[in-house]
Amino acid sequence: MDANDQFTESINALKETGVRITPQRKAVLMYMIETEEHPTADDIFRALSSEYPNMSVATIYNNLKLFKETGLVKELTYGDASSRFDFITDTHYHIICSKCGKMTDFHYPGLEEVEQLAGSVTAYDVSHHRLEIYGVCPECRG
Repeated sequence: MDANDQFTESINALKETGVRITPQRKAVLMYMIETEEHPTADDIFRALSSEYPNMSVATIYNNLKLFKETGLVKELTYGDASSRFDFITDTHYHIICSKCGKMTDFHYPGLEEVEQLAGSVTAYDVSHHRLEIYGVCPECRG
């Protein structure tokens, strides 16, 4: 599915929940769809503020919260104090640069078995897992 299809599908999902579609909301959503990064609200603000000078960081936080509640984005809390956001909500993992904090997606099948084993061994009702891998990205290795 290309970015335009994802955008249309996401807008329709928001409309179905009764959400008003504003130009700022569209801009934040399109930014999230198009970026390969895992931006913070401040990153999004810096990227969009020249085109939307009346948009505040609070507006971006509110939109990200709404997108999270409707399942369009995931909030990622890794290491630093700032939440990062990811438009890709299917199961995948992240490798994080320990120098610059850049986060890159990667997919790896088969970790569902680890959840099943953990549940069996501990009698927990396992709901999900999170895998963090750290290293130094190509840009920082220079």
